[in-house]
Amino acid sequence: MVRTASTMLPLGTQAPTFSLPDTDGNTVKLSELSGSKALLVIFMCNHCPYVKHVAEQLKSLSDDYMPQGLTVVAISSNDAIKYPDDSLEAMATEKAERGYQFAYLFDESQKVAHDYAAACTPDFYLFDGDQKLAYRGQLDSSRPKSEIPVTGQDLRAAINAVLDGHNPPEPQTPSIGCNIKWKEGNEPQYFNPQGIA
Repeated sequence: MVRTASTMLPLGTQAPTFSLPDTDGNTVKLSELSGSKALLVIFMCNHCPYVKHVAEQLKSLSDDYMPQGLTVVAISSNDAIKYPDDSLEAMATEKAERGYQFAYLFDESQKVAHDYAAACTPDFYLFDGDQKLAYRGQLDSSRPKSEIPVTGQDLRAAINAVLDGHNPPEPQTPSIGCNIKWKEGNEPQYFNPQGIA
């Protein structure tokens, strides 16, 4: 595990397109997700302790906001050969056991992670109704073993703002988590193999 911070893709960036398989055997395309008030793209995986730490809040947050017009998709880009706990089959089990109502997609080629400059799990990207990036950063300040409650307050504040037609509060704090498990030779230039202090 390498403790890694999100890259903080520039605000206003148009959501990079994708067409990925989900755990139900369907293909989900970004172009099919237009028309909602906001879009939340979460890069996550099954085995990461940082994701496990916030999993209940991910379910709670998505259950709270999806009826209000937020579309949520999660993407796993980890190398499932080296990390079989993150295979598509294991993702289906994880989705069912957690009760996630959002689509859970598999980025086997890791191209989508590259396109989003995703670096860690979890990594959050909130887009407005025009699919322009409005927020990228942490769920909240809680980390494993931090004894800070998991509330989702940073991301919830951002979602509330976007749903109300406003810009999310500043400053935006990078998310921190395990590094995405890149395939050998597929590490992006922005990946810091030493992680963060």
